[in-house]
Amino acid sequence: MINQIKEHISEVEKFTSSDKDAIESFRIKYLGKKGLFNHFFSDFKNVPNDQKKEFGQIVNQLKAVVTEKVTTLKQALEDEKLAHGVYGDLTRPGEPLNLGSRHPISIVKNQIIDIFSRIGFNVSEGPEIEDDWHNFTALNLPEYHPARDMQDTFFIQTAPDILLRTHTSSVQVRYMENNKPPIRTISPGRVYRNEAISARSHCFFHQIEGLYIDKDVSFADLKQTLQFFTTELFGKSEIRLRPSYFPFTEPSAEVDVYWGLETEADYRMTKGTGWLEIMGCGMVDPNVLTNCGIDANEFSGFAFGMGIDRIALLLHQISDIRLLSENDLRFLEQFKSAL
Repeated sequence: MINQIKEHISEVEKFTSSDKDAIESFRIKYLGKKGLFNHFFSDFKNVPNDQKKEFGQIVNQLKAVVTEKVTTLKQALEDEKLAHGVYGDLTRPGEPLNLGSRHPISIVKNQIIDIFSRIGFNVSEGPEIEDDWHNFTALNLPEYHPARDMQDTFFIQTAPDILLRTHTSSVQVRYMENNKPPIRTISPGRVYRNEAISARSHCFFHQIEGLYIDKDVSFADLKQTLQFFTTELFGKSEIRLRPSYFPFTEPSAEVDVYWGLETEADYRMTKGTGWLEIMGCGMVDPNVLTNCGIDANEFSGFAFGMGIDRIALLLHQISDIRLLSENDLRFLEQFKSAL
C-alpha cells in the first residue's frame, strides 16, 4: 500500500490545470470526505506494526503535496484574474503616450546654434556665478567705470567680487584665456540682472553671444555674418546697423532687421517703423584682447550678443516674457509641434 501511495504522490506532482472546476475535482478526489486521503488513513489500523511509522509519514506527505498543489494552482488563477482586471485585454493597443514638448527657449536656442554651427562656430559654456574680472574688468570695465551702472548686478554679499553674471561675455573671456586664435565660438546661457519683473523684462533671462578672432577680421565680416544669420532665422535679409556704445567693442552698433508692416501686430511690435532691434555688436576692443592674452597688433575680431527670450517672443508672438518661466502646461503644450 505504501508503494500505491507513492504512485499517487508522483501523479499529484505532475498534475496541472488552469480550469477552476478541474482543480476542485482534483482536491475532492484526494482531500474530500470520501477522498483517497481518508481512505488511506482509515486503513491505518490494518497496517503491520513495523510499517505504521513509514505508512503514517507517507500518508501525511500525500496530504501535504496535494494541499500545496491545489494552493499553487488556485493562486495562479487568482493572479491571472487580477492581471486581466488591471490591464484588460493585453492584445489591445496601449494608451497613447502624452508626449512632452521642448520649451520655446530651447527651440530658439537650438535654431540659433544650428545656424552658426553651419559657418564654423562652436559652442562654449561657463559658470553662472562669476568673478568681477571675467564679468567686468577684463571686458574694459574697470572698477568705478560709469558703464557698470548700465547693468544692475546681483553681487554675493559675503564676497564683494563674486556675482551672478550679467552677460555671457564672461564665457568669451574665459574662452580667449584658454584658446589661441583663430577663435569662432558662441556662448548661450542664463544671465541675471536686478531689474523689475514685468511683461517685457525679468530678473533672469537667456543670452547667446558670438565671438570671432583671427587675423584681418573686419567690420564687413561682421555684417555678412549677421546678414546670413537674420536671413536664416527670420527669413528677412534687410538689416541696418546703427552706431551705439558698448565698453568691450569699438566701434559698436545696434542691429535692426526689417520686420515689415503687413499686419497690425507688425505695427505694434515695430512702433510703426517696420524695423525691429534684435542685437548689439561691434569690433572687439584691443584692450579686451590684451586682457585675455591675445596680441591686439596681430589679431582682431568681432562680437555680437542677443537675448534668446526676446527672439522667442518675436518668433512665437508671445506677449508676456513671464510665461517663459512660469511652467504653465497650457502654454507649453502649444509647442509640441515645434522642433
